[in-house]
Amino acid sequence: MARDELPIPAHFDADKVGQVWRVPYQERAEDGRKWAKQYKIHAASRDKFRICLLLVDVQNTFCIPEFELYVGGRSGTGAIDDNRRLCEFMYHNLDVITQICPTMDSHQSVQIFHSIFLVNDKGEHPAPFTLIPAEDVQKGVWRFNPEVAECLNIDEDYGRKFLDYYTRKLKEGGKYDLTIWPYHAMLGGIGHALVSAVEEAVFFHSIARYSMPGFQVKGSNPFTENYSVLSPEVLEDVEGNQIAEKNTSFIQALLEFDAVIIAGQAKSHCVAWTIQDLLSEIGTADDKLAEKVYLLEDCTSPVVIPGVVDYTDEANAAFQRFADAGMHVYRSTDPLESWSGMVFDPQ
Repeated sequence: MARDELPIPAHFDADKVGQVWRVPYQERAEDGRKWAKQYKIHAASRDKFRICLLLVDVQNTFCIPEFELYVGGRSGTGAIDDNRRLCEFMYHNLDVITQICPTMDSHQSVQIFHSIFLVNDKGEHPAPFTLIPAEDVQKGVWRFNPEVAECLNIDEDYGRKFLDYYTRKLKEGGKYDLTIWPYHAMLGGIGHALVSAVEEAVFFHSIARYSMPGFQVKGSNPFTENYSVLSPEVLEDVEGNQIAEKNTSFIQALLEFDAVIIAGQAKSHCVAWTIQDLLSEIGTADDKLAEKVYLLEDCTSPVVIPGVVDYTDEANAAFQRFADAGMHVYRSTDPLESWSGMVFDPQ
């Protein structure tokens, strides 16, 4: 059924998407209730066709230029442009988005992908963006830093064996090599927070539609990367002991929605691996479930560090694989009623 998109509320300022500021919650709550009444927006609990908007790591650390892992893409303004379009998409379609589920990359200083975890024979730590292939660990180019063993409640021998096992496991699984990332998304820090404009839109939606956001915290395990919100990269240690687990409750929740729309950062890493894990879970249930997944290709950008790394081609290839598997790739400006498989009920 055809539907008219909602207008953009007056409080949204596209020029502030790339800035950090305080959301005026009480004012937005009052605006949200008035907005719902003015446009006859019903509570999300009454939705017959249930849509989840999955926002992957739309946090300051990835989306604000002066922060640690800003995802600029090849244009240099990637995440800012993505989030402007994302906010507009949320406001235009607030009346049919049932729940918004933001993922929150959450880290502390001593984790396997941070410099402090490894040292070379000179006692030096690897620089940010250093790749740590299994071969370098086996040759002793980089090894476990014994100084962090106590705070991780392990001994040096376990740490050494685990690092060797972990990097080999990544290689065997076709994953990216262990990457040393700058300290980012630090739990309790301002980089951890949602981008202010996106946070405001999520809050506004929660008030207008009586819908609690489904926040998903990931990435706090010191022994494994966690690009995907659905599963860490490695689940067991060298002895077969479980060190992490899949987010099975969230996987089940996603599969129960009639449609899942995915956007966020970065297209080449956390977005791509989340989609890949979702596709794998779908494959164990029913391949046709892939048809209810929609990817917002203009609300996500790949990691590009000029002169260092560029994952654009890998990200585009991943999205092509997802489309070939039955998922839909759209732009945020495409009217929802034109999206294949979308069904809307009259208000």
